[in-house]
Amino acid sequence: MNGVRGTAIGLTCIVLLSACGVPAQDEPHPVTLPRRPLNATASATTGEPAGEVAQVICLTRDDRLVETVRRSGAGLGPQRQLDLLVAGPTPAEQAQGLTTALAATVLRVTVPAGSTTAAVEISAPEEGAGRIDEAVAYGQIVCTLTARPDIAAVRFLRDGQPLQVPDGDGAVTGAPLTAADYRSRIDPP
Repeated sequence: MNGVRGTAIGLTCIVLLSACGVPAQDEPHPVTLPRRPLNATASATTGEPAGEVAQVICLTRDDRLVETVRRSGAGLGPQRQLDLLVAGPTPAEQAQGLTTALAATVLRVTVPAGSTTAAVEISAPEEGAGRIDEAVAYGQIVCTLTARPDIAAVRFLRDGQPLQVPDGDGAVTGAPLTAADYRSRIDPP
């Protein structure tokens, strides 16, 4: 009896769902989405024009990581996103007290085909460069890259060799890192 009742309920659900009033279409059709900021307050405060693609750049404020959203007309590759990160905040972001711990740092990123782990080659710091909070600097890179849907983790290299870097709590590791490893240092936007 329970089998018959379950079958009857299942058939009733199928009939109701198929008769919801939305006609089936044989071919795809274009859909026009509204052009509005992903987050009205973030877009208004970054000074970036509204676009179609949101790009996360992780900047710093008071030794804390702050994710900011910049909008552009096209998606950026991982290298271009890191170049923007090193270039630092826009004037509007600077007015909010945002900065970068990566100024004058040379970064090269590769993502092997079929992999979701990015390899970031980071240059040695220049002589006389001011001390930076390394956990925040590495956190900026990891949080920026792992905000992308195609990158899940980041590992670091120097001169092609694995590099030991600090996570958000200061523990040094050579393992691939994720944004979760810097959770203790991330402020809400």
